Amino acid sequence: MSEHDKTPAEQAVEHALEVLVYAPIGLLFEGASLLPQLIEKGKSQVTMARMVGQFAVKQGRGEATKAVSKLQDQAAGLLDFVGDSVTPLPPDPVPAPRTVAPPAATVARAKPSGGKAVDAGSLAIPDYDGLSASHVVNRLAGLTTRELEAVRKYESAHRGRKTILSKVAQLQG
Repeated sequence: MSEHDKTPAEQAVEHALEVLVYAPIGLLFEGASLLPQLIEKGKSQVTMARMVGQFAVKQGRGEATKAVSKLQDQAAGLLDFVGDSVTPLPPDPVPAPRTVAPPAATVARAKPSGGKAVDAGSLAIPDYDGLSASHVVNRLAGLTTRELEAVRKYESAHRGRKTILSKVAQLQG
């Protein structure tokens, strides 16, 4: 009887016999000779999978680095644009309390130490006023404590860009 003459039920029973009876018997007699070949095939599959995985991780890492770099540039540009184009709102006018002028000694103590004004030419970052906030921020890490303080004073007195002032505070703290 050929395969085409059997009913689906007969084909299912024959397939079950092959899988459950004949295959285990064949494996029992030939297993010892097949085992080294199966081990070798398994090892080569694992080696191939490891190489593909390492390649995928390497490619993914490169793509992620490019994407992060692009996003950092976009964020710096956006912060620079927002920091340069938005003018802060003036504080709400608060009526000054009527007080008697403090004595001259108190005024002298309130004067900031080293009361010299900082100018852009004295900063450790050349062409400071011509740089965007993102370019200034990228140069802050190499400055000394004194140079950072000069940048903070100058930026506070002039443009007041929050990205620069925040980074200076972070480096000083």
